[in-house]
Amino acid sequence: MEKRFVEAIKKLREVNKKRKFVQTAELQVGLKDLDLNKVENRIEDFVILPHGLGKKRKICAFVGPETYEEAKQVFDKVILVDEFSQYDKKKAKKLAREFDFFVAQANIMPQIAKTFGRYLGPLGKMPNPKFGQLFPPKGAKLNNLYDRLQKMVILSAKKVPLIYVPFGVETMKDEELAENLETIWNSLVGKLPNKEGNIKTAYIKFTMSKPVKIK
Repeated sequence: MEKRFVEAIKKLREVNKKRKFVQTAELQVGLKDLDLNKVENRIEDFVILPHGLGKKRKICAFVGPETYEEAKQVFDKVILVDEFSQYDKKKAKKLAREFDFFVAQANIMPQIAKTFGRYLGPLGKMPNPKFGQLFPPKGAKLNNLYDRLQKMVILSAKKVPLIYVPFGVETMKDEELAENLETIWNSLVGKLPNKEGNIKTAYIKFTMSKPVKIK
């Protein structure tokens, strides 16, 4: 593990003030010399954190009748395709804000896009095949999908040259936070054409703390 990440976490502990809630640890990276008008320069990827985020992620599944019963045993909320008509604008917007991730039975994606696309899309929450959020009508390992998403964070910079991503909570051990941070960093740098040469600024912070710069 690189020393700079461990040092940054320790410095963050020093500047942090105790709050009445558990704060999230956040990484903010400003990018440079990266033309996001070119599709090949845009960042859209996921990272599986070795120690998870330290808090539960709420996951909603859109399903057909083939996977409905199994999905009910796994996900926090399950919406059958026949129930889509019950979701008006107000109800769909509330749903989009309530859950961290949405997954879907692949063969009903057109219906999902029609009913929920305008609400999930702007939040970056549409079930994405690149992130493994679609599953087949038969033979899906839904428990594995749920467990994987509990540890997954998304890296995204498609319009603005800024990456914002959580990497844990303040109650986690320094070593766990540092390893999560390093995992995200290495993944991001690996996607950039000039590696760390494309990084303008990099800070970590807790929800309400002062930011600490990463060397």
